[in-house]
Amino acid sequence: MNTKKKHVVDPQQFLVDYFSKYHEALLKLDVSSKLIELKEMMIECHAKGNKTIIVGNGGSAAIASHCSVDFNKAAGVRCMNFNESSLITCLANDYGYEAWVAKALEFHAKSGDLVILISSSGKSSNMICGADYALSHGMMVVTLTGFALNNPLKSRGHVNLWIDSSSYNFIECFHQLWLLAVCDLIAESRSMTSNPSSKKHTKIQTVSPSMPTAA
Repeated sequence: MNTKKKHVVDPQQFLVDYFSKYHEALLKLDVSSKLIELKEMMIECHAKGNKTIIVGNGGSAAIASHCSVDFNKAAGVRCMNFNESSLITCLANDYGYEAWVAKALEFHAKSGDLVILISSSGKSSNMICGADYALSHGMMVVTLTGFALNNPLKSRGHVNLWIDSSSYNFIECFHQLWLLAVCDLIAESRSMTSNPSSKKHTKIQTVSPSMPTAA
């Protein structure tokens, strides 16, 4: 007879511990200088007639979709992603999954563009190949990763945002938070520039969820 007791999760304690991890990480991790650098890169890229491209797999692809819409509408900078299923399946089928991001960049990007690559593990082969293509064709590369500090994607970026965690949901939440912070920073900067008499703390623009992704 199996007398081993089942482990019972206390929902209240689980949530307290869960959110405590986020609170601790937010207080401990200061990436403000890198976020400001990314903001300046995106503004300069847009001013020169170039664009930002955000790419990821799975949940990271969803982050790319969300943030590219916000950068277009709220921040006023040209931004796109590659989340069209026919594009992904076509390129992955014809050139291999690991090569599809590089091929998409070949077709849609140009020298001077900014490429933001999101991979929780930093080991996704298609993101690594995409970074190598971008670097060899005069593009700026920004990476968002987690897991190992020396992951291969992180070693390829001009700016690298990394979170010390092996939890996918935890990493992805920070990746989205960082990108949306940059978006709101650009939007706020533009608002202050266009209306210098506005108060220091202005209301942040709300983005319509129905806004289509720009390409």
